[in-house]
Amino acid sequence: MLLSAFRRRYLDLLGSIYIYNEHRGYTSIDRVLEAVRVRAPHDHALIAAIEKHRADERKHYQMFKRWFELQGRMPLTVDRTCGHIDRFVEIMFRRPIDALDTQKLIEDDAQFEKLCRVISLTEQRGHRQVHILLNHPAVLSDKVLTRIFRIIEKDEPSHWAPYDGWLRAHGKREPRWWERAVDTFIHSELLFVKLPFLFLNPLVRRRTDWADDGERLHPVQVPAAA
Repeated sequence: MLLSAFRRRYLDLLGSIYIYNEHRGYTSIDRVLEAVRVRAPHDHALIAAIEKHRADERKHYQMFKRWFELQGRMPLTVDRTCGHIDRFVEIMFRRPIDALDTQKLIEDDAQFEKLCRVISLTEQRGHRQVHILLNHPAVLSDKVLTRIFRIIEKDEPSHWAPYDGWLRAHGKREPRWWERAVDTFIHSELLFVKLPFLFLNPLVRRRTDWADDGERLHPVQVPAAA
């Protein structure tokens, strides 16, 4: 049926975008951890909270990876244009994540403060989006995927907490309207431009490898269907 085909295509693309963002998330947090461990080596609570954030992102990536494996197919190929944190960092720092100067994050409070706000806004946006997806009929039709998103929904609030906590503890300002507007623009761009384009583009190929190939990751089980 046409409706079933549309649903499968939508979920395929949704999973592909999420698995990209989860992998991008935990690999990018390594740079944050590097900066924090030098800036505040004795702030064990902050370091532990960011380490948990990284571990959760990696867990989410593995769950999506296993979801694809169980279906016998690879994710569709998406790149940093579909990455919320990629786009946010590029707009705010005028350079890709991989080109961020870790030494400046260590030495310059203003740079680290800006990154904390970017991460916090990205995580809060992700939490709101998961709420929406958990009310989407296509997502609810896949019980395993629904369970994955419920786990993400539970994990997310602890992800922006350490960055907001650092900002408050150091007397830094909250995000301004224009920073929130950038976050909204990036989300709208993905939702109304990139997602429809990828959905309708038959030339989008599947990955031939996993983003974590070469990493030493402990296996994780996909949540059992309800």
